[in-house]
Amino acid sequence: MDYERLASELLRALRGKRSQTAFSKRLGYRSNVAYAWESGRAWPTALDFFAILERSGRKLETVLAAFFRLPAGASATADLRSARGIAAFLDDLRGQTAVIDLARATKRSRFAVARWLKGDAEPRLPDFLRLLECASLRLLDFLACFIEPSTLPSAAKLWRELETARRAAYELPWSHAVLRVIELPEYRQLRAHEPGFVAQRLGISQEEEQRCITLLLETGQLKKQGKRLIPGAALTVDTRGDPARSRAAKAFWTRVSLGRIESGAAGTFSYNLFSVSRADLERIRELHLAYFRELRRIVAASEPAECIALANVHLVELDARAG
Repeated sequence: MDYERLASELLRALRGKRSQTAFSKRLGYRSNVAYAWESGRAWPTALDFFAILERSGRKLETVLAAFFRLPAGASATADLRSARGIAAFLDDLRGQTAVIDLARATKRSRFAVARWLKGDAEPRLPDFLRLLECASLRLLDFLACFIEPSTLPSAAKLWRELETARRAAYELPWSHAVLRVIELPEYRQLRAHEPGFVAQRLGISQEEEQRCITLLLETGQLKKQGKRLIPGAALTVDTRGDPARSRAAKAFWTRVSLGRIESGAAGTFSYNLFSVSRADLERIRELHLAYFRELRRIVAASEPAECIALANVHLVELDARAG
């Protein structure tokens, strides 16, 4: 992704129908700073950008709550109104990712990245966008919290692909597992695609395999290369935006795991039933969230792909009742 171009388009979209001069004055600048930003001659810092968001009528608390998929009425603790707060936000997103690895991913020096994460220096908007994507793999979801990504030329195609992939995760959940099989060395060694190879590897029907492959080809997540299939666009799909469909997807993979338990398949299956204070229950919930974020980062960086795994994380308050 061209982050400079994306930053320019983002600022242009926030300006709306106002002229560059009028927008610059509204932000408190005497010069036509909007022209400099949109032409790529200069950039606002991340802190300036969030101030622009607020001046444009967006509430930062609402943006963060949407990004973290918090329940209605809940508020995020991150502070996007200070350089230190923005640094803490980025540092939290990177989890255990080493600064040198984040620097390599963003193609920026580790000294610059370290200063940004400590709040000793402020990243320009394009660098903030780079950091957010490399730290969380959810830049488009972040943008969608305050603007429609399809209105940004640089992001429109990627957003359509991501939304289609999200639909696939809801409607054909096995499609993501099919993708993982295509990445395995055993499949890549095939001279031609063998119908049923994927189905046998996953323990699904050949009909389900074909439905998934058809959809993945339509979405660009799979491509044809001669007689073989190869991975297409790599996407990180967050399915939490639609609560009902998200619950259905989670229930599906829980049933898959249940089936493996009942069949005696190898795996790590355990449970712990306990009573605990509400304060400690919240600590445990945060621990679960931190574990899952770190799991996703390890998966994103793992090479080569040699096996396919399913991780289900459940923490349920048994004496609570659904509202």
